[in-house]
Amino acid sequence: MADSTFDIVSKVDKMEADNAVNQARKEIEQRYDFKGVGASVEWSGEKILLKASSEERVKAVLDVVQSKFIKRGISLKSLDAGEPYPSGKEFRIEVGLKNGIDQEHAKKIGKLIRDEAPKSVKSQIQGDELRVSSKSRDDLQETIRLLKAADLDVDLQFVNFR
Repeated sequence: MADSTFDIVSKVDKMEADNAVNQARKEIEQRYDFKGVGASVEWSGEKILLKASSEERVKAVLDVVQSKFIKRGISLKSLDAGEPYPSGKEFRIEVGLKNGIDQEHAKKIGKLIRDEAPKSVKSQIQGDELRVSSKSRDDLQETIRLLKAADLDVDLQFVNFR
């Protein structure tokens, strides 16, 4: 019998992210506390650009964006928010989306699987994702439970379970 496998990935659904940004933009345009402070949310290439007239207001805009991402089912671990910085008369925050598992986190996940998962489970890094294999599907499901319970800095999805 061939080994069963699954892939560990970290991807953000671009359409869901776009919907969350649009919802945040609509809320900011309608909320009274954002009137007259130049608050805005927009895509700037692959990043989301938040603008407002003061540092506190731009942090409030970030809070609205984060709440919309949570409602759309996107983990905040997938967001990479920078610090507010002044730009002319306004403050800005750039928020990046993390896609893929970097080498450092991939090695950490691989070590966790080697140390704590059932012994028949093997993992290998393939670019920005991990392939996990074992003869026993039960061991693979136990590994998924282990990784979901672990407190990692990356939002993980488990795909291609065969």
